Amino acid sequence: MHVSPAIALYGTEETVSEPRRLTAGPLECLLDGGDLRAIRIAGREAIRAIAFVTRDKDWGTYLPEISDLRIAESASGFDVRYRARCADEAQALSYDARILGDAEGGLRFEVEAVPETEFLTNRTGFVVLHPIAGVAGAPVEITHTDGSVDRSRFPEQISPWCPFTDIRAITHEVRPGLRVTCRMEGDAYEMEDQRNWTDASFKTYIRPLARPWPYRLPAGERLHQRVSLELSGTVPAVAAGAGTGGTIRIAIGGRRQRRVPPLGLGVLPEQVEPALARSALLERASPRHLSCRFDPRLGHGADTLRRYGRLGAALGAPLLLEAVVPCEDAEGRPSADPAILRRDLEGIAGAIAGSGTAFDAIAVPPACDMKCVLPGSPFPPAPAFEELREAARAVLPPVPIGGGAFAFFTELNRKRPAADLFDFVGHYTCPIFHAGDDRSMMESLEALPALFATARSFLGDSRYRLYPTSIAMRENPYGEAPAANPRNIRQAMNAVDPRERGLIGAAWYAGFLARVTENGPDIVTMAAPVGAAGIVVSEHGWDQPWFDEADALVYPKYHVLRGFARLAGAPLLTITNPAPTRVLAFAAETARGREAWLANLGHEPLALELEGLGARVEATFLDEDGFEFACFEPEAFDESGRTVAAGALELGPYAVVRLRGR
Repeated sequence: MHVSPAIALYGTEETVSEPRRLTAGPLECLLDGGDLRAIRIAGREAIRAIAFVTRDKDWGTYLPEISDLRIAESASGFDVRYRARCADEAQALSYDARILGDAEGGLRFEVEAVPETEFLTNRTGFVVLHPIAGVAGAPVEITHTDGSVDRSRFPEQISPWCPFTDIRAITHEVRPGLRVTCRMEGDAYEMEDQRNWTDASFKTYIRPLARPWPYRLPAGERLHQRVSLELSGTVPAVAAGAGTGGTIRIAIGGRRQRRVPPLGLGVLPEQVEPALARSALLERASPRHLSCRFDPRLGHGADTLRRYGRLGAALGAPLLLEAVVPCEDAEGRPSADPAILRRDLEGIAGAIAGSGTAFDAIAVPPACDMKCVLPGSPFPPAPAFEELREAARAVLPPVPIGGGAFAFFTELNRKRPAADLFDFVGHYTCPIFHAGDDRSMMESLEALPALFATARSFLGDSRYRLYPTSIAMRENPYGEAPAANPRNIRQAMNAVDPRERGLIGAAWYAGFLARVTENGPDIVTMAAPVGAAGIVVSEHGWDQPWFDEADALVYPKYHVLRGFARLAGAPLLTITNPAPTRVLAFAAETARGREAWLANLGHEPLALELEGLGARVEATFLDEDGFEFACFEPEAFDESGRTVAAGALELGPYAVVRLRGR
């Protein structure tokens, strides 16, 4: 049974329409569904996106059904109109949208919405995204709803709270002497630094979070909002699309002080038995540790830990215990009571002793830190970090004790432990929290350097640890649970995401690991042995097109994670890469020579030239041509290499290549 191109690339047969390019004078943008993306002025990205967004009470984002789409284009600009509907089994809302672009580069996006039923929502309205490249740290003017103006700068490090509030307009410089003003109407807006969630943008949204949420929109009550762009200054003549093609030259240089960090897998109790059944495949993946979730609130006990011990022994992998400390009173409410803290830690210590399993490190975040605290909201009661550390060291086995949050970097950034307090501090992340499309998922890699730098700015000498991170959303700090995704589609907050099974997923993992090698965590945990984020194929309660019928053994990302794990401790090499939004790479020095990994982050082929590995290299490709072989053969990367010229490489859509040279 041959795999289709869609399954090989994306893990799903879901069709996605190509964005339509629109131009108006010096402005060009993409119409993607009903949203505007990549809004460029004179060839430079000014606004990453403008979208009318509707979210439910759990922050889940509705995918609008668009109808009656009409697009009129002329020499002077464009006029787009459509109707959209957002609905589930409980509620519905419809809206009419109009988007106008004029010859001067001006833009207007208007929406009139009418709830068909009473509509419970955490946010319904416009969201504007500013990019981070050339914007982070740059000057900005904020016009408030009363007309006053503040002159400031976009945050350089990631702001834990809203950097700007009560916004009516934002003005920044796109090119020297050319400014764009984004005016937003309908209510007060505020901005959050979306790099907290690895979105590569600053997001300005309607309705401050300090107001009550969720809130109700009455049935039949009309809602009108508008976003407009206006240029001021001198507009240079720049050819549309300039600088986006051509051969990319990547140079590999000398040794760095940093070495390849150890890479492990995250495992949940329900994954242990199917992982043990595939232990031979998993052992060959060479995970350097297993990060094991333990939550007494879910009935986890000594037997849970005993089974983790069996899996660790089978894979030859040390164990980190992710111990959720409940810190809840008799009514299940968060508590800062030291007696409750000690009771909970003694319960965890008893389970460890009763299991006979040795853990190399134990992380002890309180349960309440697994949920978000939005701007304007108080933190729930919890033990002080100092109390938590001292109690854990007094009660638990004498191993490194960690803190942080079993949640996004956002939660760690908003509740920072003192530097050097814990032996290690961590968080996880997920690229599909705010948006589920392919472009947004891959753009998330742009935010990682700032995220890692911000974390290191307050961790001191504590080791920086990445808790289990994947494309599929493991936890939902903002609601009850991630989305089940029975239709096998791309969407935000998926518990099961098809791209975990495709080449795009392998490319995302390779790109993430390339960012890790720059200045990322000291210890990395990604994906899982089996399950929604698994690296080997096993049976689940959801469809896996082609993989189920073909009896494949591993997913493409298996080879990427295995390759990185086997490099643990190797000296890293410098990389000069002029196009990090199109290709990412990492390189290390091994006993057999130099080894580099490169990932194409897009759906178009890339032409590459490589320096620093010699004129001819051994290349092993993970691409459409070798997809089936890679899924059936765990040793594919050790059996399918060929010698190629380093000066003329081509990477297919979302392809990954390992190169070995001298």
